Amino acid sequence: MKADLSRWLPFLRWPRLDAALLRSETVAAITVAVVMIPQSVAYASLAGMPLVTGLYAAFLPALISVLFSGSTRLSVGPSALTSVLVGTSLIGLAEPMSGNWIALVAWLALLSGGIQLAIGAMRADWVLNLVSSPVLAGFSQAAALLIIASQVPALIGLHGGLAELLNAPSLDAMALAFGIANVVFFLAAKRWLPSLPAVLIGIAVSGLVAWLSGYSAHGAVVGALPAGLPSPYWPAWPGWTQMGALVVPALVIALVSSLEMASSAKIESQHDGKRWDAGQDLIGQGAGKIAAALSGSFPTSTSFSRSAITLYSGARTGWATVLSTAIVVVVLLVLTPALQHVPRAALAAVVVVAVAGLVKPRTLQQLWRIDRVEALTALVTFAVTIITAPRIYWGVMTGVLIGLAHFLYLRLHPRIIETGLHPDGSLRDRHLWSLPLLAPHLYALRMDGELDFASASSFERAIVDHLAAHPDVRHVCLFAQPINRIDTTGVEVFLRLRKMFESQGTKLHISGIKLPVERVLERSGALYASPLLAMYRTDAEALVALAHVGDH
Repeated sequence: MKADLSRWLPFLRWPRLDAALLRSETVAAITVAVVMIPQSVAYASLAGMPLVTGLYAAFLPALISVLFSGSTRLSVGPSALTSVLVGTSLIGLAEPMSGNWIALVAWLALLSGGIQLAIGAMRADWVLNLVSSPVLAGFSQAAALLIIASQVPALIGLHGGLAELLNAPSLDAMALAFGIANVVFFLAAKRWLPSLPAVLIGIAVSGLVAWLSGYSAHGAVVGALPAGLPSPYWPAWPGWTQMGALVVPALVIALVSSLEMASSAKIESQHDGKRWDAGQDLIGQGAGKIAAALSGSFPTSTSFSRSAITLYSGARTGWATVLSTAIVVVVLLVLTPALQHVPRAALAAVVVVAVAGLVKPRTLQQLWRIDRVEALTALVTFAVTIITAPRIYWGVMTGVLIGLAHFLYLRLHPRIIETGLHPDGSLRDRHLWSLPLLAPHLYALRMDGELDFASASSFERAIVDHLAAHPDVRHVCLFAQPINRIDTTGVEVFLRLRKMFESQGTKLHISGIKLPVERVLERSGALYASPLLAMYRTDAEALVALAHVGDH
């Protein structure tokens, strides 16, 4: 009974918390919490939400997610990409931080969480393959640049938007000092003292200086945050028009969040030498988003950097996340007054340094060396994300459509080559390697792909065109080992070709056909016995037979 329950409630498989485990998990929890708490407050501003909701997102969603996930050391909470997707998706629909905005954000969390929950429950994690690595690379880098640009005014104390830099800008000198000092400190600590809790120290020192200097009385600071745990929340119905406007952003948030989760979960599974249960992790992610909606917060995701910290700080189970959420509870109940003095420039520095790691200019160059189509996909995704800002989710959708179009093109145009015998004994592209014919009056070909509705036309055309151009051909050999599937359209084309061969007196040789394909052809009657059909189990057997076709 417990085994059945643990399938749906993975936390039942956790080990009991003894003294030794408690010590190691507490160290990991504190290590992660000192990074997560300031980041959570900072990322709430990206989502256009009240800053305290960042702490809400680091509490209940993180707890619910780890209870239902297979990967127990994922740091779930606010993340830069998901937060900025939330904030940009609702521009024009409501005013940031207003009641209507918060309700729409909750609906986004419900929709995106429901999508992930459904995909995980149906074990349909193949949907994640719709967003390829080039698409995610192009989108994340464009989003990172947009995030940095959005934080520049707060970082340097600029009154107004970035456009003011061109028209006699008015700067807050103290905010500029806080912002630049924190950026320098965070970067220096990251390089030379990576184990130092730099974010927590920078935020604490900035808040202390702002309080002692009196800056917090008149400057741009976090301000008073409500103390206490989040109350149950159910968003008001926004109407069908606004709900319709949330569908595409919710889908993109679910996909991007799932890929953020996958990048961290795969590292954990490799570290432990275990199989990654993508479906269960999607259930956990979806449940976390729904918990975020019901606590008045915004959609959460997995932080790659915080998950790495969790893993390498010694966390062994989900107890580390449970303990880190307990620390967040203490902050919500006791320490929110201390956050009110923190300059917004310091929070902007946290965001800028966190997302700066997403900007990797060499990625496009690496993609170009691997595959130029994928490099162009990443470039178009990047450009569309920038151009369509603030509706940056169209960048992901454009990249997905390009990827699907490229995939469809490749399926409709399979690789079909005329084979020849290479000096090393392998069968290769005869024209590419300038190889002689395998035998006189023979057309030997290989198709790398399925013989189905998408490729059958190209397969038939390649054979018909070759025979029309070479009327002396009396033998056709299909090296069929790469063909692993055939459908009704493929069978029809195969039968049509056989009839054409027989009308011309051409003999068909088939080598290495796979059993599933052979059975389909046999059931359809396409492999009927005939002097003009020869079949071979191996290519070696076929080559021996083909060496004598000129004798007949």
